[in-house]
Amino acid sequence: MSTPRDDDALSWGGDDDPTLDVGEKHAPPTPVPGGEVEAEPVEPLQPAAAPVTRHPEPVRSEPVAVDDADDEDPDAAHAAPLGNVGLVGIGMVAATFLLFAIGWLLAGLRLNGLGLPIPSVTVIALTIGAALAPVVWFVAVLALTRSRRTWQRFLLLIVGIVLLVPWPFLSLGAFA
Repeated sequence: MSTPRDDDALSWGGDDDPTLDVGEKHAPPTPVPGGEVEAEPVEPLQPAAAPVTRHPEPVRSEPVAVDDADDEDPDAAHAAPLGNVGLVGIGMVAATFLLFAIGWLLAGLRLNGLGLPIPSVTVIALTIGAALAPVVWFVAVLALTRSRRTWQRFLLLIVGIVLLVPWPFLSLGAFA
């Protein structure tokens, strides 16, 4: 048997708020002669109000199987949230894109001092554009692939990594 003092350890302050009640409280099971406990039937919980959805789904005139709905309409079923591995992977890709942006910036600033027959304003504008390209790619992929599967999102991020490697920085060397 638990005492009310034991029950206090398992509760939060404000648990007695009437808006948090999810159903009726039931009496503890009554013992039956012979040492067995008779359990009361459990009633399903009734929701207090209809659930509010942000994006109501369109009404379909014909029944659709659950498997078909997921394959046909990617907006109807949102992708599952990323797990720990996905979040760490996104962080590593973000760090890679940040390093690429720094590499493009350093390479562009180094090209500005080489005396190329290009106006320095053009070189600075191209340097800024090249430095922003990895950041724009990363943000665009994350924003545009929210309803896609995780592997599709990572595939597009890896394509960005391959396309946006700062070759001038790598070919000129770090401190040349």
